Amino acid sequence: IEDPSLEKHFKGHRDAITSVDFSLNKKQLASGSMDSCLMIWSMRPQMRAYRFVGHKDAVMCVQFSPSGHLVASGSRDKTVRLWVPNVKGESTVFKAHTATVRSVQFSSDGQSLVTASDDKTVKVWTVHRQKFLFSLSQHINWVRCAKFSPDGRLIASASDDKTIKLWDKTSRECIHSFCEHGGFVNHVDFHPNGTCIAAAGTDNTVKLWDVRMNRLLQHYQVHSAVVNSLSFHPSGNYLITASSDSTLKILDLLEGRLLYTLHGHQGPATCVAFSRTGDFFASGGSDEQVMVWKTNFDAADYGDILKTQKYATNTVSILEQRLTLTEDKLKECLENQQKLLHSKGN
Repeated sequence: IEDPSLEKHFKGHRDAITSVDFSLNKKQLASGSMDSCLMIWSMRPQMRAYRFVGHKDAVMCVQFSPSGHLVASGSRDKTVRLWVPNVKGESTVFKAHTATVRSVQFSSDGQSLVTASDDKTVKVWTVHRQKFLFSLSQHINWVRCAKFSPDGRLIASASDDKTIKLWDKTSRECIHSFCEHGGFVNHVDFHPNGTCIAAAGTDNTVKLWDVRMNRLLQHYQVHSAVVNSLSFHPSGNYLITASSDSTLKILDLLEGRLLYTLHGHQGPATCVAFSRTGDFFASGGSDEQVMVWKTNFDAADYGDILKTQKYATNTVSILEQRLTLTEDKLKECLENQQKLLHSKGN
């Protein structure tokens, strides 16, 4: 097994990085920062980066849509923007919350968005017309993070009320609250197979919970400071974490042990994310740097991923055709808006 290696680092942000995400084809990497900008970096050498300006305050979260045609960003200016990640960088904006938007995520079919905010609510929207669908409001403090399960049936939300809540998307009811964190919960995410969630806490811990039996599966105390972010490898066998102790840690979930500690950032490591196929991961820090790493240690898992991908390909291609329709509609709307603006301007 080869160790992970630092491939590139991107400089261009003027304040701490808050969020990183790869596009489906790994050709682009998006990052958000306290400098109010969204950057789209090209993974190909000598290609220009795009800086998207529009948010009036810190960008707290960024995510590519499943097909990569759009990027969503949430900000301290209380809005969510949907951007087309190309030279023109058209965007559409909507006021999503009455306070900072901490988290934004697309459902895996690309049709919905879930947002989480300091206004203590989680909200769900349609992507195409950014229509508000419903609000989940049982948290009694800021909501740091909200994620759809891979099948889109559940939503997990993590809050400063020290709970993680599990919601049924159809009934919109809270079906369980996990309350065993000693601190606030900064980040939560679903395992790729949807059976468990991982949570990163300000009590320096990482916990994995089974969402079918609602019980604690694993508990890691590997960091010496707050854990800010985490990301599952698509095989589901590894979890990567980013902490204010400046390190990234890779956990082997099958063995239940720490596999690697990576020192790259000067100061807190604020965010981390695997690429959609797991062969790369990106990290961001308070040092204003975005780093891209080659995973290397997961070669053994590739066979498994490719096998499952082969079976899933048909379903995925049907889904993607549908997705592309929704996203292309939105892209067209945005492009038409731009044309109208230009014609008015001339």
